[in-house]
Amino acid sequence: MPDPSSDHRSTHRYGARVLEWDRLSEIAREIERTESDPEGVGIMTRKGRIFPIRVSDVSLKASPLLKQELLSAGGDAAHARGIADHSISSSPVILLATWGQYRRVIPKLRRQPFGLKELADEVDRALRAYAAHAPRTVPGAHGAFTVEDHPRVMGVVNVTPDSFSDGGKFLEPTSAVAAAKRLAEEGASVVDIGGESTRPGATPVSPEAEWKRVGPVVGALRGELGVPISIDTRHAEVAELAVDAGADLVNDVEGLRSEEMRRTVARTGAAAIVMHMRGTPPTMQNDLAYADLRGEVFGFLARATDDALRSGIAAEKLLIDPGVGFGKSHEQSLELLAHVGEFRSLGYPVVVGASRKSFLGAILGSPAPADRLEAGLAAAVIAAERGAALVRTHDVAPTVRALSVVAAVAREAGRPPSVPGTLASIDPDE
Repeated sequence: MPDPSSDHRSTHRYGARVLEWDRLSEIAREIERTESDPEGVGIMTRKGRIFPIRVSDVSLKASPLLKQELLSAGGDAAHARGIADHSISSSPVILLATWGQYRRVIPKLRRQPFGLKELADEVDRALRAYAAHAPRTVPGAHGAFTVEDHPRVMGVVNVTPDSFSDGGKFLEPTSAVAAAKRLAEEGASVVDIGGESTRPGATPVSPEAEWKRVGPVVGALRGELGVPISIDTRHAEVAELAVDAGADLVNDVEGLRSEEMRRTVARTGAAAIVMHMRGTPPTMQNDLAYADLRGEVFGFLARATDDALRSGIAAEKLLIDPGVGFGKSHEQSLELLAHVGEFRSLGYPVVVGASRKSFLGAILGSPAPADRLEAGLAAAVIAAERGAALVRTHDVAPTVRALSVVAAVAREAGRPPSVPGTLASIDPDE
């Protein structure tokens, strides 16, 4: 009788197959198909992904203790070589653990000295924020709007002569009003009205000139649009006038760095998008050197939102934007787009604006913004799949259609549509 081990077919007796997955719900589904105990499905699913977390400036005394606690829970931690020979006083540390391992190690770290209690609290907050599932209601100045129930779209109307894509198209208030209404009809959840170009090298305009452009548009749209109005401005005077005229949201490319702008947003009750940008639009491309791009953008947004809270702006009114294309090279913009989900760790809905930007033109070898539709759609889908709550675009109808596919795939996979795929089976309250 032939030896089964010599039969080629026997090498596939067990059907060993590496499973491809990009969301924990897919692992859960495969475990369920084994008819495993239902309680065990949840326990085992949470072992299906390592969550790397970067923390900074961990002291010489704390770093080895942190690594020891992670190892004892089945995880690990990586710090600088100089910790071992005491040649440095602090180090960044990458923590590597599953959700369940973090849940075991965080209480232990809270009992340790050398700042590890505070580190544990911050890691816990970041994990819970990153994994948060529920839709959020953002209270604007005149009404509320919802994000994170599915990927949503912010439409753009620039009432300017020099914006890089649609400059000069909507200078007349009637044409700008008609454009805003069309974008709302096409499915925009928010319409962003801007009166100053913020493209690289743009010529600044005075608040008076900016308001002369956008004032009639915002006033005409109040009560007529059916969706919230956002005012794209870095001037507190314009923000205040626009909110009084009907705007719900202030989109500040300077990230609320002005104390006057923070006070204005707090006083008017507007929601606000806090964006990262170095310098001003005329100078933002002068210095593109970052030692740690994502870390520096994250740090800026952390400080800016903390400042906003101290100024009296409620946390539920804040959204954040890493500023793709603003003070970044083409390669840096791609890096931010690829890792946009990291910014969820701050606990605020993430906004991404990549529509028609020059980094897309660099990929395509096409300098014309009008030729970047497909690239913009791809960027919108990537941003939504990685956890962006709101995608800012000039091309609303095709973007809404593209994101409806993202939402449909998410529903089929059994996860919330605006949550990064690998988080579907994580309960942030566990």
